[in-house]
Amino acid sequence: MVKGVAVLGSSEGVKGTISFVQEGDGPTTVTGSVSGLKPGLHGFHVHALGDTTNGCMSTGPHFNPAGKEHGAPEDELRHAGDLGNITAGDDGTATFTIVDKQIPLAGPHSIIGRAVVVHADPDDLGKGGHELSKSTGNAGGRVACGIIGLQG
Repeated sequence: MVKGVAVLGSSEGVKGTISFVQEGDGPTTVTGSVSGLKPGLHGFHVHALGDTTNGCMSTGPHFNPAGKEHGAPEDELRHAGDLGNITAGDDGTATFTIVDKQIPLAGPHSIIGRAVVVHADPDDLGKGGHELSKSTGNAGGRVACGIIGLQG
């Protein structure tokens, strides 16, 4: 079993902790709680770079080792880092569990050392018809991020 964790921070008061667990070659289970969000849907992605020197802007694009278009987590055509949306309740907190096969914690496409990012707006899952739909899901600004590290 391999475990990872990311502690999210931002200059906008959004914070949280995201845990990642993978058993063998099985899917990775992502559990987390993020507070300080506006109520509603927020795009949630693994980004390519574990670099927060310029805040969340330096985390690069979505993690996409296969060079595909942006899509929904259940789509065949999607970035590996496309994890869809998390939903914040009226209290501004999103608590969630996501199980995904394209974000391993070991091997050549490991997400350890990359960043997880929460966006300001909903991810349209590549189906919104906006010019950014097929690259970012038109999910808006990056309101919080953290680097995924190995957990003992």
